[in-house]
Amino acid sequence: MYEDKTLICKDCGAEFVFTAGEQEFFASKGFVNEPQRCKACRDARKNASRADRKTFTTTCASCGKEAKVPFEPHGNRPVYCSECFANMREEA
Repeated sequence: MYEDKTLICKDCGAEFVFTAGEQEFFASKGFVNEPQRCKACRDARKNASRADRKTFTTTCASCGKEAKVPFEPHGNRPVYCSECFANMREEA
């Protein structure tokens, strides 16, 4: 039913293939427009907003190691490093 299509990226001008499988996926999600950007440009666009994300350094309340978190700790609640936080979630 679907056939691979070659499209042109509106950002970089490179050709990319919109595969039959991708077309089927888009249709199943109800998307009616074809993609306008190649995979590399889509990824770059997604990551552009992430570059502005600020991180804060604190001490893990469980193991005492340095932890970087995407929010400013206020001291009224414990803050955990990624490893301790994951372990706590597994236990719960």
